[in-house]
Parts: sequence; C-alpha cells; structure tokens
Amino acid sequence: MAQDEKVGEFITIERVGRVATVRFDRSDRVNALSARLLRDLAATARLLRDDVTTSAIVLTGGQAFTGGADLADPEMASRASASLLERREMLRAGPDMCDAWEALDQVTIAAIEGFCIGGGVALAVACDFRIAGRGAHFRLPEIPLGMNMSWHTQPRMVNLIGPSRAKQLTIFGERVGAEQAERWGLADEICDDGKALECARRWAEKVAALPPVSVRMAKRGITQAATALNAAVTFMDADQFALAATGEDSREAIAAFLEKRPPNFTGR
Repeated sequence: MAQDEKVGEFITIERVGRVATVRFDRSDRVNALSARLLRDLAATARLLRDDVTTSAIVLTGGQAFTGGADLADPEMASRASASLLERREMLRAGPDMCDAWEALDQVTIAAIEGFCIGGGVALAVACDFRIAGRGAHFRLPEIPLGMNMSWHTQPRMVNLIGPSRAKQLTIFGERVGAEQAERWGLADEICDDGKALECARRWAEKVAALPPVSVRMAKRGITQAATALNAAVTFMDADQFALAATGEDSREAIAAFLEKRPPNFTGR
C-alpha cells in the first residue's frame, strides 16, 4: 500500500515496495525552482540517502518537469544587494541540491514531461536515467542570458553526451527535443506524452527486483569512475556565476529578452 510523505510545501514522497516516487509540484505551468524548493529537494535526497528499504527513486515534476531557477523569487532577487561573501553562500543551494541527488546510492530516474530548462537540466543529469515524453524538450538559456552554466553540470553532461554535444546544448541555448536528446544519450527512453512517470516506474520496478546491495555497489562504482574529476573542474562554478551575473552583458541580455529585441553584447 502506498505511503505518502511531505517534505516542505511542494514535495511529496510516495513509497510502494522498494520504489519511492518524489514529486515536486508548485501547481503552476512553470514549476520553477525557488531557493526554498532547492533546499527542500536537497533535504529530500538526504532523507532518502539512509533509506535501506528503497532500491529506486523516480523524480518527477508537475505540469512540466521545471522551467529552472525562479528568477522572480524574492530570496534569489536579494542576491543583487548582498555582499560578495553572502552571495557566494546563497549560490550553494543549486549545486548542493544536484550533488545530493548524485550522491544517492539508490538508482534515480527522472520522469520528464513538457520542458526541462536550466536548473531542471542540471537536476536531471544528476540522476542516473532520464525518461521523457515525446513532446518534451531540454534547454540551457544561461549563456545567451550572459550567465555561466553552473551547479556542477558541465562535466555531468560531458559524461553523458560528449564534449561537442555538451557545448552545443550549453553555448547555443537552443531547445533539444526529446527524440534528439535520446539520439545524443541525454534521454534514455522516449514514451508517449503523459506516460513518462509510468515508464520511469517500470524502470524502477526492474531495479527493485534485483539484489539491492549489488545494485548499489554497481551504481556507485560506475558513478565514481565517470565523475572522478568533476569536483576538480567545477569548484569555481559559483564564483564564475557571481562574476558573469554582474557584467554589463548579463544586464543587456535580460533587458533584450524582456524588451523582445536582439541583444548587443560588448564583453563588458
């Protein structure tokens, strides 16, 4: 029988047998990642980390997986007036959340419907597998908005899709549809729209039927082999973001986006 558990305001955990389904849902179209939601997602992963009764975790959003970081969140907006030291601490929430999901020994499967943008991609690639509805798409808008791609994401994408495709996804900021994502290796299976959660649960049940200790050891060994240098190449992520976000190009990019005009970048 299913058992539901709440974490914060927007996260529920449903446990059936050795499978846990985590849903984060702000009940709107965008399902953006506020600072509070980032911390709650990290807390959810840490809660599940010690759960020896669970072999697989399915992570899903609401109407869409997520539109990424909530730039309208007052807590995120307060970064602009914070000191550099305070800003560095505030910027830990995103990478800490992704690291917490990658650190899970249970197999993690992201069920993606609609769009998966920015921080949503960062979270999805911190999971082991990604199942997407046929109409879903992935996009990283950070570079065109004058920011950098942080949250320890770039080496994870290189691990999955190789350097050339990781550069395409990151630098151009263009949407990558589900079928293209599957060809690249960013998505592991495509299903009919509305069926991603059902399909992801089938993957989870396959994991749950296997010996849990062996599965955990295999997952951890493969993850460590693939990510051994990741920390060394991403330790400056937050500082790069703090620098890029204060540049004139970042302000110009956001103004151009809001005014629906081409940006004029100067490198300042």
